[in-house]
Amino acid sequence: QGQVVESGGGLVQPGGSLRLSCAASGITFSMYAMGWYRQAPGKQRELVATITKGGDTNYAESVKGRFTISRDNAKSTMFLQMSNLKPEDTAVYYCNAVLGTEGNPFRQEYWGQGTQVTVSS
Repeated sequence: QGQVVESGGGLVQPGGSLRLSCAASGITFSMYAMGWYRQAPGKQRELVATITKGGDTNYAESVKGRFTISRDNAKSTMFLQMSNLKPEDTAVYYCNAVLGTEGNPFRQEYWGQGTQVTVSS
């Protein structure tokens, strides 16, 4: 059974940086599209950034130019480098791994347990 596990969250001052990691196991990591999502208190979970198995990236407008998503297939790990953090970035950040498209009966999807990022002075 596959799983993904996030790490790297914490408390940081506004303007600071953090690097999140998502380590996958039990899956052929290189075949999966990966993504970071976040959920702030009282809000719905939202997409932060995604990266395809080929390395194409996509970002939410609110993080463009500040966050960078990347992956290391040899280490089955995905990263999110976050810079110039703002209080509104405070949320639980979740790792997502997907193989297959919506509606595909063989689609596989995994979510991590989340890691807390708090941006506050």
